[in-house]
Amino acid sequence: MGIIGKFVKLTTYGGVATVGAFFWSTRRDVFVPMPLSDHIFHSPQHVKLNPSQNPTTHDLCVRRVPLSDINPTLLEKKGRLVEAFCAGVWSGWGYAFQRAYLARKYQGPETASQLWEPADLRTSSYEAGTLITDHFEVVEKTSERILVRCGDTPRNQDVRASDGLFEMSAVVKPDEGVAEFALKSCFFRGLGKAEGEPMPPHIAWLHRQYTKLWLETALSNVTR
Repeated sequence: MGIIGKFVKLTTYGGVATVGAFFWSTRRDVFVPMPLSDHIFHSPQHVKLNPSQNPTTHDLCVRRVPLSDINPTLLEKKGRLVEAFCAGVWSGWGYAFQRAYLARKYQGPETASQLWEPADLRTSSYEAGTLITDHFEVVEKTSERILVRCGDTPRNQDVRASDGLFEMSAVVKPDEGVAEFALKSCFFRGLGKAEGEPMPPHIAWLHRQYTKLWLETALSNVTR
């Protein structure tokens, strides 16, 4: 979680005004309870990667946007909206610091087939198997959600000491006149037996702030 701490330090160096602007701009990003019946807990990936069913640190952040604000071309074909939302997460400036950090450490001949450049991240359709900045791998895709594995390089396909699943979703609700965007996280220890959650409360809080930044900055790729 070192990258989260570095991000928070950078965003708070500007003082109270910067912090206030952040919380104001993300005020409509709402965390809601994530029920144990949620798909992610019963997915083949979670069953395989968390064989001891260790405790998780998990959260679900939701943002509702009026359909009148959505780029209409993204509503013409089912699945385009979640692809554009996903592309906005990885190509947007909310991920820019982490993307640059990972590029300095891991971008090279061995990872050349992965997505690194903002232009490529912005245009990818994020099919299963897509590798993102040597830290994320798309493991499932439907017309409404894209699930990635995180926590380590995708070159390590084994059960890991630190692991996680991260889902981006976009659901059109015409009866309510909105599109509902969500980011869902589930972190766990894969190896061995853990007694408690993988993140202490203060790190989980920092992660939620980072999640709100990703969600809010990704919306610029789906709105008019």
